[in-house]
Amino acid sequence: MTINYQMLIDGEWVGASDGGTFDTFNPANGEVWATAPEATAEDVDRAVKAAHVACYDGPWANMTPTQRGQCLRRLADLLAEKSEELGAVETRDSGKMFKETRWQAKYISEFLQFYAGAADKINGDTLPIDKPDMFVFTDREPLGVIAAVVPWNSQLFLTAVKVGPALAAGNTVVLKTSEHAPAVILEFGKLIAESGIPDGVVNIVTGHGDPCGKTLTSHPLVARISFTGGPMAAKHVLMNSTNNFAEVSLELGGKSPFIVFDDADLDSAVNGSVAGIFGASGQSCVAGSRLIVHEDVADAFIEKMAKIAAGIKIGDPMAEETEMGPLCTRGQIENIESEVAFAVEQGAKLVCGGKRADAGSDLFFEPTILDCPSSDLKIADTELFGPVLSVLRFKTEAEALALANDTEHGLAAGIFTRDSARALRMSRAVRAGIVWINTYRVISPVAEFGGMKGSGYGRESGFQAVYDYTRPKTVWMNISNEPISNPFQMR
Repeated sequence: MTINYQMLIDGEWVGASDGGTFDTFNPANGEVWATAPEATAEDVDRAVKAAHVACYDGPWANMTPTQRGQCLRRLADLLAEKSEELGAVETRDSGKMFKETRWQAKYISEFLQFYAGAADKINGDTLPIDKPDMFVFTDREPLGVIAAVVPWNSQLFLTAVKVGPALAAGNTVVLKTSEHAPAVILEFGKLIAESGIPDGVVNIVTGHGDPCGKTLTSHPLVARISFTGGPMAAKHVLMNSTNNFAEVSLELGGKSPFIVFDDADLDSAVNGSVAGIFGASGQSCVAGSRLIVHEDVADAFIEKMAKIAAGIKIGDPMAEETEMGPLCTRGQIENIESEVAFAVEQGAKLVCGGKRADAGSDLFFEPTILDCPSSDLKIADTELFGPVLSVLRFKTEAEALALANDTEHGLAAGIFTRDSARALRMSRAVRAGIVWINTYRVISPVAEFGGMKGSGYGRESGFQAVYDYTRPKTVWMNISNEPISNPFQMR
């Protein structure tokens, strides 16, 4: 039975104004299981206007920060209670492992709890001004309507790190889901009203980049755009923002270096690398897809990884014994096949994998390792968003650093060594927004994340994110009883 989802606009569940829909399918079996509305420009306009009214004229605008925090706390509790159901929907729609989606849905509630507590901790400042007859202070006010655009991978997590701080600061949100897997965000939307968040504060629209995404990110009432996705779409977002001068933050993925020195605990580093590239079928923004390993341990490292890769259980992402599920889209797997074949043409050695796996649909791909003779190979700096590891070897620390920084990207990096001084030197010198030392792919609501260079700019998560969704207002108060003496003289 096909489920027909609707969008959330101003507290109502509605279809597209022209009746348009699109299909969403289960990557594990290739079957269409749901439909979602294909939002028109008029639908998006209605959602943004509803958010604008809710921000400035509705009950949300009159709530105290503590009351907003209470709403977020209730939303977090509901998310934890529904984590199994939400995880199952996300797995069905995106192919991501159920053992990960159900855990992630529950842990994501901690992010909303964090921002619930932060809501009444936003402070302004009293300024020690250089004029004795003036009292000057700053206040922090919400930006207004936030356009939040999330991709299909880790939808709930990426929604929480946008919606949480935005609502804590008093903003309202129009959230655009991915056209590839919108269902779990629409299910999440059902919890909004239950949490006590007023109508219009959170709106959810579904559709493609044009007209849905284009209308949203160029809308004159949008004050900030928080975008997670690919670099080509990000360029359109930046162009669209010239219409409204909205603030923009971008998280665009990467080609993260996973650096292993010869003194590292190899078994630990191998497990970290397996998690970094084959976890979530490699469909992670921070995937450690470039293994940079010391030449003295490279052969042993690759052998250990290849042995684990050969034993990975590929199959139904809902099954507890499965370790790797399908890719989400056909475009991904076709691109991966093409890039792997070209890498071999350029001289890469195919250690294992390299082809589709027979596991229920044509979207499963084997865990793949490519031993690359040079960083000049195209695959060494091309994000594939799949289970493909490119291996590069180094002799010296300086060479490892040069290889790590020889990339257009700058999101994450992993460093494995027992030498703590070297680990800190490398963490300072690697040009990446996140550095993990002797671990990988760890998150927390307390820690900021984001990239540099081609991986975008801006940070999400952490307490600072709340301030990123506010603007300071400076207030000058004349505390003198003397009248203004000269109206033509600046003071």
